[in-house]
Amino acid sequence: MSSIIPRLNYQHLLYFWSVVRTGSLTRACEELALAAPTVSAQLRTLEERLGEKLLVKSGRTLVPTDVGRMVYSYANEIFGLGQQLLEALEQRPSARPLKLLVGIDDVLPKEIAYKIVEPALQLKQPVRLICREGTLERLVADLAIHDIDVVLSDSPVTPSLNVRAYSHSLGSCKVYWMATPALAKTLRPGFPKSLDGVPMLLPTDDTAIRRALDQWLDRQNVRPLMLGEFEDYAMLREFAREGHGFAPVPSVLEASFRRLHGFVRIGLAKGVKAEFFAISVERKIKHPAIAAMTDNARQLFSGS
Repeated sequence: MSSIIPRLNYQHLLYFWSVVRTGSLTRACEELALAAPTVSAQLRTLEERLGEKLLVKSGRTLVPTDVGRMVYSYANEIFGLGQQLLEALEQRPSARPLKLLVGIDDVLPKEIAYKIVEPALQLKQPVRLICREGTLERLVADLAIHDIDVVLSDSPVTPSLNVRAYSHSLGSCKVYWMATPALAKTLRPGFPKSLDGVPMLLPTDDTAIRRALDQWLDRQNVRPLMLGEFEDYAMLREFAREGHGFAPVPSVLEASFRRLHGFVRIGLAKGVKAEFFAISVERKIKHPAIAAMTDNARQLFSGS
């Protein structure tokens, strides 16, 4: 006698995956363009087929059971591979543009993000670039479901994010304290003690560069006045440009900050490095546009 191997209905699995991924039956129905009763019925069919309860109610929401979390993990890989197949077909040499979706961590200076991404547009094959900004946690979640191809950040992915991804180091550079000419002139003599009590502008404390700068200030026994903390580095730069305080600037941006924004160097945050990473689901980068980005970025930071 031959045993019958149960067949998995991937359409039902897709409905389940969408509900867990979006966190809501309503949002999943909107995404799938299906009515709630239809999706609910298919979810019950999937549970019956697998012989396990996959979702339970928690208040007004549906959350996965222990078995549901295991099924979702497999579904993530299944549909992720499907997306990779479509992307591989899209990326075959042709006249069609190569699609590149880049996630940019809020804290990453836009000028540096541009320097990293721009080489991708120099490929012989046309590239259609889509950039999204957000927190590292949100962007890595999008990366896990293949909504984006790569994340640019100032820190590597951590196990706490619970996502299988790889952090590719792009390099690092020194960090200078900079300010308007008038403020810098008063702070250069006696640096770094001259920073005591002076208004300071920093990235928020959940960033790698902020933690390194806090440690530097402690080592120098310097206590500036914390005037502002910013998730968006462009906003930090604008406050500094208007003279509201001094700010950290990665050395690769020093020349352009002098030329475009009138910043002047106060001094070096010795021992502090601004680091940069490309985070992907690939252990070895194969996407030609991402490879161009990472190769050029390493050359950029090698001289910093």
